[in-house]
Amino acid sequence: MDDDSAVPAAVRLVRDFVNTLEPQIDDETLTSPDRLRDWFVDRELLPPETRLGPADLDVAVTVREGLRAVLLGNAGHQADATAVEGLNQALAGLPVTLRFTDGGRRLVAAGSSPLNLALAGLVDAIRVCGEDGTWPRLKVCARDTCRWAYYDASRNQARRWCSMAGCGNYIKMRRAYAVRTGRPPA
Repeated sequence: MDDDSAVPAAVRLVRDFVNTLEPQIDDETLTSPDRLRDWFVDRELLPPETRLGPADLDVAVTVREGLRAVLLGNAGHQADATAVEGLNQALAGLPVTLRFTDGGRRLVAAGSSPLNLALAGLVDAIRVCGEDGTWPRLKVCARDTCRWAYYDASRNQARRWCSMAGCGNYIKMRRAYAVRTGRPPA
């Protein structure tokens, strides 16, 4: 739903991770530890021979839903405090360290757990988003049945929907109908 050429790589990684679940149609990408591993392998956060277990999948889903809640807050809505607390607890158990390389600095996993390696890459992407000022532009759709993550490239950073043609149009039509009929929007 975004023009990917305008979306920085770090933002794209976080956005795509959150979008591994599309709530509007209940399409879950991370249905097994192998699918989780494949997702991380495709983004070069894990080597292909890595093995992940059901507990790793549970932690990854907790992190994803916590990030969705945080991005809802970025969009100006009330974040689910339980999801944010789950995210904080999951990340509290993630040992990372700062490494300096020719390309600059990065957060990397301090341990060798495969999930820690992958999540450290995700946390480093969040760090990059914070440093380059793109973090507040990473949001989720205001439509309560959608919650798709997107990058707000608008000049005033006031975009509210993943797509004006889809969710934005739907919400505006419902509001207009409510005004015409004198009924409050559902």
